[in-house]
Amino acid sequence: MAMDVLTANDVAGAYPASYYAATVKQLAPFPTLRGDIVADVVVVGGGFTGLSTALHLAERGYDVVVVDAQRVGWGASGRNGGQLGSGQRVEQDALEKMLGRDNAHLLWRFAEQSKDLVKSLVKKHKIECDLTPGIIHADHRKRYVAESRRYVDKLQAEYGYDQIRFVERDELRHMVDSPAYHGGSIDMGAAHLHPLSLALGMADAAQKAGTRIFENSRVTEIDEAARKVVTAQGSITAKHIVLGCNGYLGDLNGQTAKRVMPINNFIIATEPLGSNTAPAVFADKLAVADSKFVVNYFRMSADNRLLFGGGESYGYKFPADISGLVRKCMLEIFPQLEGTKIDYAWGGTLAITINRMPHFARLAKNIYSASGYSGHGVGMATLAGQIMAETIAGTAERFDVLANVPTHRFPGGVGLRTPLLILAMTYYALRDKL
Repeated sequence: MAMDVLTANDVAGAYPASYYAATVKQLAPFPTLRGDIVADVVVVGGGFTGLSTALHLAERGYDVVVVDAQRVGWGASGRNGGQLGSGQRVEQDALEKMLGRDNAHLLWRFAEQSKDLVKSLVKKHKIECDLTPGIIHADHRKRYVAESRRYVDKLQAEYGYDQIRFVERDELRHMVDSPAYHGGSIDMGAAHLHPLSLALGMADAAQKAGTRIFENSRVTEIDEAARKVVTAQGSITAKHIVLGCNGYLGDLNGQTAKRVMPINNFIIATEPLGSNTAPAVFADKLAVADSKFVVNYFRMSADNRLLFGGGESYGYKFPADISGLVRKCMLEIFPQLEGTKIDYAWGGTLAITINRMPHFARLAKNIYSASGYSGHGVGMATLAGQIMAETIAGTAERFDVLANVPTHRFPGGVGLRTPLLILAMTYYALRDKL
């Protein structure tokens, strides 16, 4: 029997021992679903996709139920690097080649809408999630710097995006005190935040808008013909079903599982850095994502810890020593943190697609899925929820644009996703070192 991604690395019904879980304002637990109920819409998955779907539908007057196998915000939504990035996960040049200039511009506009949406939800619902502007893209190879400069020029000239600028090596070294980087860009329209606080803030807002939320209510079956979602102790029959499961889909829908693959990523949080160390690492409260194929991403927390993400794994099981794995990545960037204590280390499961674009699909009449955000989900998953809501309400333009972006099946189907991906990642990791 295949290992179960929902239980492989975590305690049932409990948030992982992350910095985020330790510092969030917890919500009272939601009940477990018991018995058979009816709703207009049932949403499977209580992360950004599901909670945003529920919130936007409830605000339109729909009777919405959210079911989550664990706790709301428990998956990637509450564990990630907290970066609200510009654009799609794929750069505009590649999108223009893949989909044509007009569609590439449309997808850029959607991505801008995703940032605006997150910022507006934080403001409207007074969600305290330390939303802070600014993401640096740092080049770890000298040969990438000219390309960064050209890409910034392109975004400014062709996309009218004036919140990004190129930074030379010396200026970048002042912002990020690391010998590892040669230049890059700074994007002040992008932002970073406490992702679990955002997820719980959305859950709270959705509940206040009338959504019924059930935790510890794992879905065991979806009866597409009856539009019925079955859990261990109950069921929901609804006019519409939305799947927002991302990396935790398991075998609930084979059609999606062939195109969306779970992978694991890891983060550590240092002890609070003293007033001497912190500025030596970061001059400003900015986030960083670098140019490595397996990206290093990091930022300072509100209480002056370095939150550093790096390293991936492709089986279900997390490595035994997450702290050691990520610490090694951190010291390659910041050797001056050699003696720094690590207070938290955790992993999470996200989902990728072959082309790194999200996978939107109509699975059957009135059954929808959005997933595969490929590490770009803070904005895009939140936007996906708004798009699901407007689609169910009868306006499918944005949904159709995203559903028409081709997300191909992983070769060999579900069984061969992992071994083939490991081969590909090994190749790129080796290429990265050259």
